[in-house]
Amino acid sequence: MKALIIAARQFANDEEGITAIEYGLLAAVVAGVVGVAFAALGETIGTAFGDIGEKITGALNPTPVTP
Repeated sequence: MKALIIAARQFANDEEGITAIEYGLLAAVVAGVVGVAFAALGETIGTAFGDIGEKITGALNPTPVTP
């Protein structure tokens, strides 16, 4: 019985597992924030990349100037 109490005290004082749980929770929160940001800004970002692509295409294929 004494060995069980000693093992329980050691387990209660061990903080390594708590650190892993904290990092896991932090990673989950960051992933959630990134997901919400992409959902909220997805269309705006898509439009911006589309505009940039059109400008690049226009620069590579300029319209000929007629005299």
